[in-house]
Amino acid sequence: MDFASYIRDIEDFPKPGVNFKDITPLLNNPEALNKACDVLCGFASHMHVDKVVGVDSRGFIFAPLIASRIGAGFVPVRKSGKLPYTTISESYELEYGSETLEIHTDAIRKGEKVLVHDDVLATGGTASAVCKLVEKLGGEVVQCNFLIELTFLNGAKKLNGYQIEALLQY
Repeated sequence: MDFASYIRDIEDFPKPGVNFKDITPLLNNPEALNKACDVLCGFASHMHVDKVVGVDSRGFIFAPLIASRIGAGFVPVRKSGKLPYTTISESYELEYGSETLEIHTDAIRKGEKVLVHDDVLATGGTASAVCKLVEKLGGEVVQCNFLIELTFLNGAKKLNGYQIEALLQY
């Protein structure tokens, strides 16, 4: 399937100079959505995964589907102040400020194998922070997978040492 044909470019969003990769056309097409999920699950088919971590907010689209299909639990990682139970946090730098992500302290047990999923790998800051959260709880990141990797932003360098898979690369 030509997944790229379901990705829409939005110029100057969310700010001038940014070419946003809009995944909503893919999500609107049941066949493309299902086949994209098949490929994302296939990336992890050769390994045991206990938990799939989805990153706030677009990582929440595929991560629960992947978890359900591969027989793993789903764990949300959210922006600061959005989770109701005891959390740990990790802050990271953005090009225009900083962000903090949180995870429930009981979401991952020591030794659990974890797949980290987000919609886009850009600069790598978000995914790197999520991997740190998983490891603080004693989990082992076995893969980071993404719907899209923006290779020109070199985000994979921040994830050096982790297995990275992406459905599409730009």
